Amino acid sequence: MADLVVSEGYAALGYEYINVDDCWLEKSRGPRGELVADRRRFASGMKALADYVHAKGLKFGIYEDYGNYTCAGYPGILGFSQNDAAQFASWDVDYVKLDGCYSLPIDMDHGYPEFGRNLNATGRHMVYSCSWPVYQIYAGMNPNYSSIIQHCNLWRNYDDIQDSWASLESIIDYYGNNQDAIIPNAGPGHWNDPDMLIIGNFGLSYEQSKTQMALWAIMAAPLMMSVDLRTIRPEFKAILQNRKIIAVDQDPLGIQGRRIYKHKGIEIWSRPITPIYQTYYSYAIAFVNRRTDGTPSDVAVTLRELGLISPTGYRVEDLYEEVDYGILSPQTKIKVKVNPSGVVILRADVQPERFSKRPYNPIFYRYPN
Repeated sequence: MADLVVSEGYAALGYEYINVDDCWLEKSRGPRGELVADRRRFASGMKALADYVHAKGLKFGIYEDYGNYTCAGYPGILGFSQNDAAQFASWDVDYVKLDGCYSLPIDMDHGYPEFGRNLNATGRHMVYSCSWPVYQIYAGMNPNYSSIIQHCNLWRNYDDIQDSWASLESIIDYYGNNQDAIIPNAGPGHWNDPDMLIIGNFGLSYEQSKTQMALWAIMAAPLMMSVDLRTIRPEFKAILQNRKIIAVDQDPLGIQGRRIYKHKGIEIWSRPITPIYQTYYSYAIAFVNRRTDGTPSDVAVTLRELGLISPTGYRVEDLYEEVDYGILSPQTKIKVKVNPSGVVILRADVQPERFSKRPYNPIFYRYPN
């Protein structure tokens, strides 16, 4: 996978971490209490794997668990927090995902910060991905997001994603229905994590895959592919490599977007992005069709109704179709045709004053090819 991330152009677009998930371990620790990589599948050990990844210009991530065991039953860090952090640093790990199986949610307020401090004490920069809040939410607790933001770089709020449209829809609903509580916690260096991209696997259609990529960008989500890059089909590869949608996801403001409209299966999601002119943001806008009648749906709305009110206008572009619609005024009505379980994602860049007197197009249409 590391070879293909480089040779197939993913690294050039910003995909830089190669992360190993659960099951990389032996079932028991070594004689000194150290973690031991599976001797058959990782015969050269994790340091050698990290070295290989680094030689490709990439970064290396690993998985562990706060509890007695990982979710698959391998050794967890409980009782070994300091030693395991030091061992990861000695392997030149760049990213640590810490799950929460086989642990007490009430102990996480202490345990997750402790492990984060132990990672920092090694002196090596490691991204710290936490499952802290999701386990507490399921236990009926209210997570202390002030502490989570202080100690974690990203965290899971909700279920593991499954390779299905139903699973993806449940995550979309959770983030939309709870956005007022979730969004304020996101920002540069500390992100809500709705879980992996399942684009290119088995459960999502082409349209549904485009929807996940677009909404993950709107939600300022970490982009973590979970697909066999040896067999991915070209149309799904193109979604994962859409540089303009990646740019929305990676916008430096780091503001998580929100659902601004939901009615009869049609949703509109909006995210403030750069550039900013005076007090006006640019925006990424996603129109999602979750109706089940099996036909494309027309959605018509003015820029003003979307909250785009700068008198200087906005240059609007369709990020999948790569159509530039020019500079439009807040009064312009946009009409898009959204395929079933699909998305249309637009980027609207606010214009500086010097462009404000250009003529505006009164209306534009988008039809599928």
